[in-house]
Amino acid sequence: MKQNESQEWSRHYQGKLLLRHEIHLDDSIFQQLLDASYVTPMPAIQRKYFQHECQRCGNRKRSLFGRIPCQICHKTHMYCRKCIDMGRVMACTPLYQWTGPDVTWPCHLDACTWTGTLTMAQKQGADRIGRAIQHHDKELLVWAVCGAGKTEMMISGLTEAFRQGQRVCLATPRTDVVQELLPRLQQAFSGIDIQALYGGSSNKEGTAQFIIATTHQLMRFRHAFDTVVIDEVDAFPYTNDPSLPFAVRRAVKPSGTTIYLTATPRQKHQMLIAAKKLPHVFVPVRFHGHPLPVPMLRKSRSLKKDLDRFRPPDRFLEWYNRRKHPERQILVFVPSIHLAETLADHMASVLDDCSVRAVHASHNDREHIIQQFRNRSFHMLITTTILERGVTFPAVDVAVLAADHHVFDEAALIQIAGRAGRSPHDPTGDVVFFHSGKTEAMVTAIRSIKQMNQRGGLSNELSMV
Repeated sequence: MKQNESQEWSRHYQGKLLLRHEIHLDDSIFQQLLDASYVTPMPAIQRKYFQHECQRCGNRKRSLFGRIPCQICHKTHMYCRKCIDMGRVMACTPLYQWTGPDVTWPCHLDACTWTGTLTMAQKQGADRIGRAIQHHDKELLVWAVCGAGKTEMMISGLTEAFRQGQRVCLATPRTDVVQELLPRLQQAFSGIDIQALYGGSSNKEGTAQFIIATTHQLMRFRHAFDTVVIDEVDAFPYTNDPSLPFAVRRAVKPSGTTIYLTATPRQKHQMLIAAKKLPHVFVPVRFHGHPLPVPMLRKSRSLKKDLDRFRPPDRFLEWYNRRKHPERQILVFVPSIHLAETLADHMASVLDDCSVRAVHASHNDREHIIQQFRNRSFHMLITTTILERGVTFPAVDVAVLAADHHVFDEAALIQIAGRAGRSPHDPTGDVVFFHSGKTEAMVTAIRSIKQMNQRGGLSNELSMV
């Protein structure tokens, strides 16, 4: 077996857990790798402590396992229904992992080709990320307000990882964020091989030194990355699906570093920070130095009736006509897909001077629509929580219709408010919560935003542990 061949195969398969059909080698070469112990099989489903566990997604729920006749041995075997979308894993079909020579990733002494400059707060955050990578710290949480410039801090911090010849993964729960980050990071690290992995991506090989992926894609990796960055660690579905944190923990090497990025850490992370069990850096100011927009509350007694009829409420129309800067685009959040689709048509008919589109997670053309909105091809975009985080539009006012709906929790409302005022050329912007009755989530979201502004105004120093 030639050394250059083994290095090529290592680059393709090291750090992955794959089914046989996902290994694109003919049977004779595959058998050679098995005989040389370069590839090692492991049971896809194991029994541990009186319960079964899927070795790909970590599922242990009995209700998410099923039984099916095997077409090869004609016996009935257990399979995992939790990760069935990634190809069926059965008790009789192994997962394969690479156990041959390790890949040697190149060292890049100055990988960063980003030409921007960091603020003092951003620089301290980036330096803290770099030190965590340099010293192989196990974990670091970067708590930065919406618009603080987490991506720019991360770019500067990851330069240390590539200087050490590390392999890096940036994972995020949502496909739209992967698609937005890819061109920015390709420009920031023009000499690094970068690939994006998500449900609709054309390249699924995952052989690059720098991988940008949805957290779902990490289910195929095991001890693959020296540094893993989880963007928006508090976002759905990461916080609601135990298999995603399981996949992240397994994807990073035992000696590797995991960095969490968030503007709205969940209670468990805040408790770990308070107990000094989770190192963190806190960035309380936006990169342009202006405060976060504080949402305004507008109660509408007819809100539910109007939305049931797919009509914009009168209080919304009053606000729309009285805005200080009518040239700004408008981002309208609603609690359901059906409402987004139907309200867009009615809104366009009521507002004669306004072009309106809708987008949501199930929309086949959502990437194109979002880009059109970014290019200012139309004036108003109605959306679900799919755009609550991870996307930037230069000059928007933000409205939430039915902000008292349960889908809008505190974190979602803070993130939604953070879509406004992100540009240094337009650092303000209206944020309005239209509701039929205040909720605890609305009150605490506004309180949290005010507290962030107070902390940012008192000092430009960072709080670090």
